[in-house]
Amino acid sequence: MSIKGIARVDKKTKNLTKRIQHNEIAVICHHELDKVAADSLIAAKVRAVINAVPSLSDDYPNLGPITLLEAGIPILDAVGEEIMELVSEGDELEIRGSVVFKKGVAIAEGIPLTIQQVKEHMEQSRGRMDRVLSRFIHNTLDYARNEVDFVCGGLSMPEVATTFKGRHTLIVVRGHNYKEDLMAIKSYIDEVHPVLVGVDGGADALMEFGYTPDLIIGDMDSITDKALCSGAELVVHAYPDGRAPGLARVESLGLQAKIFPAPGTSEDIAMMLAYEKGTELIVAVGTHSNMLDFLEKGRKGMASTFLVRLKVGDILVDAKGVSQLYRNRLKMKYVGQILLAGLVPLAVVIAMAPPTRELFRLLVLNVRLIFGV
Repeated sequence: MSIKGIARVDKKTKNLTKRIQHNEIAVICHHELDKVAADSLIAAKVRAVINAVPSLSDDYPNLGPITLLEAGIPILDAVGEEIMELVSEGDELEIRGSVVFKKGVAIAEGIPLTIQQVKEHMEQSRGRMDRVLSRFIHNTLDYARNEVDFVCGGLSMPEVATTFKGRHTLIVVRGHNYKEDLMAIKSYIDEVHPVLVGVDGGADALMEFGYTPDLIIGDMDSITDKALCSGAELVVHAYPDGRAPGLARVESLGLQAKIFPAPGTSEDIAMMLAYEKGTELIVAVGTHSNMLDFLEKGRKGMASTFLVRLKVGDILVDAKGVSQLYRNRLKMKYVGQILLAGLVPLAVVIAMAPPTRELFRLLVLNVRLIFGV
């Protein structure tokens, strides 16, 4: 089978998905392709994916490849990192089987992944999970010893204008099923009006649903200019030594931001900020909270997240996956029962009206005449 299309090239999949158009070919360099990246490629309706490096993980059953293939998007895998230099933005490419052609010349060769092949590899990875889990736990504990000050008063909190005290806080990260989970708690957002905090691309997620974030926090590398310019208060996550690479982008847009030097992830410091500023409840959507989440992010441990959740756990409600609770539970028999329940009072009202009684009698007479009864 031959696949032709215009190429978009980027070593960072999250940057590529911001500009790729429908039916174009994504040329990426993404080790152990994660589900969030796969979902973004599916949303962009790409024609195919060429990955310079292996999409499958040997350590854990990462969901990115199977998600793409089940959506009908072919993957040509492990073609070699040279392709990132051989292909320029806007080149027309053709994929014939395992070979990539540019202007009729073969430039790379890879492995066309199949659903069966990916499922078998994922099953093999599951067999190695005990070993991976042991290593992950040891890494987490080692880092936790070094980051204990992170939750025990060793951080210098930025002074923010956003008021948290006495209010609920919704923290949104663009993680697994964030759209479905946001939809599931939409009535809560509309009724309670919590402080809306977007962690990097989580700000764009809020705006997709028609909300304007009150505060955006992160390293500002996976957020759109539109979200940055939404009027939200900005807090740039900096390294513990104070370096804040994300600040340059904010300032290039003519915006100002506070700096928050801290170890850990941006969602961790978002929770810590809300907690220390006196929020009553933290509701988290799309956050990373387990080993697979962190392995997908390329992290070998989750020390700061472990420590933060120990501290804020009494006011934390993790809404990740809440949409799964009621998925596919509304069966047709329930729909029929609901309709019947609604029709009963309607039928009573109609039957009690004198004109309706006469019409009903006329219908009965017609039926009797037709059937001779």
